Formats: sequence, C-alpha cells, structure tokens
Amino acid sequence: MEDRTSTQGAVERTAIVAGGGIGGLAAALALVGRGWRVRVLERATSLGEVGAGLSLWPNGVRALEALGVGAAVREQALVETQAGIRDAAGRWLSRTDTEELARRYGPVVMIHRADLLDVLRRALPADTLRTGSTVTAVDTSGPQVRVEHGTGVSRADLLVGADGIRSRVRQALWPQAPEPRYAGYTAWRLVVESEPVTAGGETWGRGERVGFAPLPDGRTYLFGVADAPAGQRAPDGELAELRRRFAHWHQPIPTLLKDAGESAVMRHDIYELPPLRSYATGRVALLGDAAHGMTPNLGQGANQALEDAVTLAAMLDTHSSVPAALAAYDRERRPRTQMIVRRSRRVGAVAQCGWEPGRVVRDRLLRLASPRHLLDALAPVLDWQPPAAVREPKRPGT
Repeated sequence: MEDRTSTQGAVERTAIVAGGGIGGLAAALALVGRGWRVRVLERATSLGEVGAGLSLWPNGVRALEALGVGAAVREQALVETQAGIRDAAGRWLSRTDTEELARRYGPVVMIHRADLLDVLRRALPADTLRTGSTVTAVDTSGPQVRVEHGTGVSRADLLVGADGIRSRVRQALWPQAPEPRYAGYTAWRLVVESEPVTAGGETWGRGERVGFAPLPDGRTYLFGVADAPAGQRAPDGELAELRRRFAHWHQPIPTLLKDAGESAVMRHDIYELPPLRSYATGRVALLGDAAHGMTPNLGQGANQALEDAVTLAAMLDTHSSVPAALAAYDRERRPRTQMIVRRSRRVGAVAQCGWEPGRVVRDRLLRLASPRHLLDALAPVLDWQPPAAVREPKRPGT
C-alpha cells in the first residue's frame, strides 16, 4: 500500500492495521471515517462464527456510536435486564440495579461476538480486509512504515498493531516488553441452544465461578472459570469437565450444561499483559490486547479496544503529524487502560478466592455492600466519553 493522490490533488493518508478482530476492525472503521485508506491484515484464512457472547458496557456502546454503527449494533443486541452475583446454591450475594445503571451510565447490551464483527466488517469498504496475511517483519527506518506480511510487502503512513496479546508488531518493535503472564485460572466459553433464560448473572464458588446471559436469538452464553495449572486439559473432554465442576450448582446451570454440545466448548487459559512503558513509537501504535491484554473479570477487553480505536482517530485528526498524534494517544490511553487492567486483576483475585474462610468473608461483605456504592465504583470505568473530534465521523470523500 502506497500513498496516492486523490482526484482533488490531496495526498491520501494510508494505514495498515495488523489484526482483524474487534479492535482492528474498529480502528479501520475510525480511520476510514476520517478519510484514511486502510488495509487490515488478518492471519486467519477465513472468518467464521468465532467467539461467544460479549457484554458491551455503556463506554463501549458510546464508542460504537462514535464509529457510526451504534444503530446497527443495537439491532443485533439484547439489553440486559437483570444481573448480579449468586452463590452456588442460587442465593443472591449482590444484585445490580440495571435500570439505575442505565440511567447513570447508559445501557449494557449483550451480543454474539461474531455479530459485532459482522457489523464492523460490513461498515468497511469491501477491499479493506485481507485474510491469510500475517505480519512477519516491520521496518520503521524510512519516511513510511514498511510491513512484510503473508501476501507481500506494504508501506503506509501508520501501522496499528491490533494483533492480540501475543502481538507480532509488539514483539518486533518492543523487544524488551514483558511477556504475557498467566492469571492462574482457565476459562470455558460456549453458546447453548436450550430453553431461553430471561436474565443473566454470575455465580461465585471457591476457586470457581459460572456466568450466563441470554443472547438476542434465544440462545444462552455460558462461561465457567476455575483455578488450574496453565496448559492443563480435561482427559475426557471439556464439556465433561464443566459438568463435573458445575452440574450440581443452581439452575439453570445444570440444564444449560445438559443441553450443551462438546463442539461448542472453547477453553482458554487466561493471561494478562504486564504494563508497557509506551503504546506508540514513531508511526506505530498498539491497540487492544496488543497494548493492554487484560483478564475478563470486568468485561472490558473489547470495550477498551473500541475506546482505543475512537481515541486514535481523534488524536490523528487533531495533531499535525502522525508521531505527535500517536504520542498523544499514548498519553491519553495508557493510564486509563492500565488502571482497568489492575481493577480487573483485583476483581479476579476476589472472585477466584479458593480459601474457604476468605470465601465466607467475601460472600458476607457482598451481601452487606450497598448497591448504590457498587454502582459508584463503576464510574471510573463506565463514564468515558468519546473525544469530540470523532463524535461526528466523516465519510470517505467528504
């Protein structure tokens, strides 16, 4: 990809985005909306129905609105009506006032990850995404970034590394950056075709927990988490492991596990990225998990990637050079995202408490906690607003 001149005589700015996940597609959409010509390089050879359920919190919904796809996402999404935390017997430890949460911060919506990816892909020009193309080398010595990838060599004014927690871009340009570290627990995720559930929530045990939520198409998103050594796998299948651990917990967990199929179960050990000293260098910026891979305990991974994308476009709009814009992006995003990484880690430590006296104290404190104070504690995460520069996205050619 090279610079080219538009019919009006202006030089068109070009960008390469490494990674075609939520963060990468959102970054591409944000840049296209500001007049950039973008190519997204995705290592997968095809993009099918990947992932499982995804919670879009009010901050993420505002980012999608800024990207111009808020209405399309709401058509696919289901607004959560009930949430909270229970114990394994089904007794409520803490209930979330979803109406008050929506009044303060905006709605929380549930969507299948594949549906969100589809909305983002359809909003991009048809030739934006190139699959089967892995970044293999990056050269920043010239006036543009030179990227070698599975389908050739490209040059651009900007490279966005949105290629996940084990980012090739980060490894190439931040060789001294710390490696992802294991959080101490593994997670199972699946979508179940069963009797529809009317509300969601989480259930916390001792070193184990389960969460479930309805999806718009009547299916249910289910996840389980358990302390386990990294790399461990169930000898008789992951569905059997889930049933062994959770089938005796409260309804509808046993029914969902009974109706689940083995092929629907995905298991991933949970890693987080230790704090980086910078998310940008020259004409290259890291975004999403490549910059701040976090545990899923706050449900903020995708939401923070969406914020990154919107903020990156805003900084590029308001600074005279790409390096200056990326330095501003780093100053804006790094403190916030690293704060959320720390919060998510702390929530995980409490939720995964495997010491029985500690679990008893935890459950008691949750029952005593004021719902209002719990909502207050969410403010630093949920009260984010898009930068003004991208609240009215431009369209190509405008």
